[in-house]
Amino acid sequence: MSIISNSTVDTVSLSKTQLRRMYSMRQIQWDNKTPIVIYVLSSNNPLHQKFCKENLRLFPYQLNRIWNKLTFSGYGIAPIEVASESELIEAVKSTKGAVGYVANLLEVKDVNIIKIDD
Repeated sequence: MSIISNSTVDTVSLSKTQLRRMYSMRQIQWDNKTPIVIYVLSSNNPLHQKFCKENLRLFPYQLNRIWNKLTFSGYGIAPIEVASESELIEAVKSTKGAVGYVANLLEVKDVNIIKIDD
């Protein structure tokens, strides 16, 4: 599994803590002040479940609770859910400041790959 970002993002590596902060909407901008736009697959997608458990150390339902709480309280905007991995790749390519995840990098071009430090 790999983390990808739009080509406008300068970040080349993140810690798991930083990644978790981004996906839990506690970090909303990249270092260059560009807003972070997060794309995810549905909560019942096996790739999303694996991403949550391995990279964020959360279950998908825990992440959904965080998003719902912040969205309904007016403090945040929930990530954008897409239907497929290919749709996620295209969305990340075409959205400034976007970030997402993919299972296989072989079919991914024109995006930045972000290394996750343990």
